[in-house]
Amino acid sequence: MAEESSLSQLFSPSSVAVVGASTNPFSGGYQFTRFLIDHGFKGKLFPVNPAASEILGLKAYRKLTEVPEPNVDYVISCIPADGILPLLDDCSKKNVKLVHLFTARLKETGRDKESKLQSEIVAKARRLGIRILGPNCMGTYYPKLGLSFNHDLPTESGPVGGFFQSGGGAGEFVRYAALRGVRFSKIISFGNASDIDEVELLDYFASDSETRIITSYIEGVKDGRKFARALAQATKKKPVIILKGGRGKAGTKLALSHTASLAGSFKIWQAALKQYGAVMVTTFQELIDQTVAFAFLPAITGRRVFIAGGGGGKSMISADVWEEEGFELPDLSPEFRRKLKDKVPELWDWVRNPIDASLFQGTPVVDINLLEWLSDEGGFDFLVANLTQDDPLTEDIWENFLAANFVQCVTSIKNKGKPVLCVVETAEVSSAEMEKWKWQAIAETRRQIVNQGLAVFPSPDRAARALRRLVDYWTWRENEN
Repeated sequence: MAEESSLSQLFSPSSVAVVGASTNPFSGGYQFTRFLIDHGFKGKLFPVNPAASEILGLKAYRKLTEVPEPNVDYVISCIPADGILPLLDDCSKKNVKLVHLFTARLKETGRDKESKLQSEIVAKARRLGIRILGPNCMGTYYPKLGLSFNHDLPTESGPVGGFFQSGGGAGEFVRYAALRGVRFSKIISFGNASDIDEVELLDYFASDSETRIITSYIEGVKDGRKFARALAQATKKKPVIILKGGRGKAGTKLALSHTASLAGSFKIWQAALKQYGAVMVTTFQELIDQTVAFAFLPAITGRRVFIAGGGGGKSMISADVWEEEGFELPDLSPEFRRKLKDKVPELWDWVRNPIDASLFQGTPVVDINLLEWLSDEGGFDFLVANLTQDDPLTEDIWENFLAANFVQCVTSIKNKGKPVLCVVETAEVSSAEMEKWKWQAIAETRRQIVNQGLAVFPSPDRAARALRRLVDYWTWRENEN
């Protein structure tokens, strides 16, 4: 618990100094200063540069020791590696608690000289009572405090925390998950893990009251047994989603040159994650899908699903992919069919689950009405709403009827407390195609659904995989407890 408290203080600074801050917009020192200004960092910010008097409208200081504060909590280092040992002396004089080393080209180079220097940096920091994040990392994104390691990231907080060895991967994850409505407690990029490592970060997020879901990109661990023990404890409290980098021969070699990580046997990773209830994914897209599932859906342990929307082909594929992931598509109940017979007697005994939306064209009933009717039935664990996108409808019908009713329907189901997710396929279109009203309308509808706090997926197969993992985790948790 003391370690968790210590990390909480490290990640909640009241003052930050950017050592190596610069007027060059292509430099890391310029960018980190800009990130903190743009995100409204709530503490004091001090650019440090021996050759500049002002950077981005802030007074700059020639040395860290010239900052007019007795204490500087957090230092972001954007200087070359050979300047870190002297910097630590200055940090000690300013009572610095944490040094984030954006500085790279240390152990990840594989060279003896650079590896030795990294060890010397860590040893000296420990003697001085200073913690090291990195080297070779992007640091901390903490929207509640206005800390950020990238531009234009959400300023609102949320329940998703995580630790990433890849700084670029961390930024990509935050940016694209945010488009799906996900918001974050803290995301930590920890690079070479010379001091603060994956075990300490996993323990921290497991105890962090602001984090409900833990995400991670890991290339390797320093101590497999310690990590396994931490994982066994964390997964009993919260979902832990892990994207493992370096699964193959090429990836293992790349992990050594990227963050100096020993990737380890992938089969051992698979077995350990399964044993301890972690959720393993294999791409950043799957990591985002899985985070969306846990963020917006409840603890589902059943596998019965009702699906509505889409034409005959989409309905057929939906049936296939959901069944292939181990889900059951129950038949419609006699009571539901009697209700259907009153409205569309020509279809009442024809319709099946998944419900083919094209069957209802020209009738008083559309698939949207049927989905809402289904939500009042028993015999299911969650509902899937496929947004029909291939109907030959005009813009006014789409915007004023189909899209508006779809959003209203799925929002109503969610507000009833019934688990529902949406599949909206926006495809891969060029900028020229995005000028067309249909693609803009689909994107706008998707945005409205996301804004209602609903889980949205880009295809049936990605939705089914994410839900299968979600159900597997909550079933495991139920059995463990």
